Amino acid sequence: MIITENDDDALRDLKHFLGTCFKIKELGPLKYFLGVEIARSKSGISFCQRKYTLDILEDAGLLGAKPKKIPMEANVALMPTGSDPLKDPTRYRRLIGRLIYLTITRPEITYAVNTLSQSMHEPRKHHFDTARRLFHYLKGAPGQGLLFSLNGPLHLTSYCDADWARCPFTRRSITGYCIFLGKSLISWKIKKQVTISRSSAEAEYRSMPATTCELTWLRYLLQDLQVKHHQPATLLCDNNAALYIAANPVYHERTKHIKLDCHTVRERIQNGEIQTTHVQTKHQVADIFTKPLPTPLFQSHLGKLGVIDIHTPT
Repeated sequence: MIITENDDDALRDLKHFLGTCFKIKELGPLKYFLGVEIARSKSGISFCQRKYTLDILEDAGLLGAKPKKIPMEANVALMPTGSDPLKDPTRYRRLIGRLIYLTITRPEITYAVNTLSQSMHEPRKHHFDTARRLFHYLKGAPGQGLLFSLNGPLHLTSYCDADWARCPFTRRSITGYCIFLGKSLISWKIKKQVTISRSSAEAEYRSMPATTCELTWLRYLLQDLQVKHHQPATLLCDNNAALYIAANPVYHERTKHIKLDCHTVRERIQNGEIQTTHVQTKHQVADIFTKPLPTPLFQSHLGKLGVIDIHTPT
């Protein structure tokens, strides 16, 4: 059990109460929990899963693999057919299942794992080959993880993006977003949209209410934790058409079928809970959650996510 509190007296009272109800042993400051390794420094707190990653590589038989710089080749679209089915799909399913747990400290592999997990019902050879490339990427930096910085204002900033008709089989778009508290990445998500969007603007706009709902929940959470957040959260999007829809209260043929989503975002804007801002595509960090990126852009976004490797020699 992990216990946290910003009041030392309240924390001491809680531990005393638990000690009277259960037989417990205090292990001190958090260092390791369910495969997650925690380290502290003057810069902040870092989370990684180095041992867990090495266990996955050993399970895959790729501890000696040659490292790769990106988890997935750019412009790759995995089809459900195209090669022979695997003779033993249980191994593929086990490895992908373990990778899903790894995404809690490795946000940069979320898109690749999400794509590979969609083939678990009938994995094929080209799916496993793509998974092997991901293992080669993990071999390059098994101790990579997230840094939660001690510096910077406690302000919510989010990036939302969508890749229109990304799925080659269903032609549904992919929604991706990431949310920062100050400099620290605290929430991210990738999900295939439930409907087919008829334009890139519609696909981009559908990612905005999903991000808005997460921002609203985080504001309530910060309030419960007694963290003041008076200013509106910032929502950055690289699609001007989607931003115009959020600002324009007039509905027309292109937007009336997404009126509910429009209300979700616009109501939060009018209440002063969020403010929308345009961001250039090259600075759209959420791109890493919606598509495979070329190496230079991937490495650039990786640094912006606050992903570090404390095991790298300095």
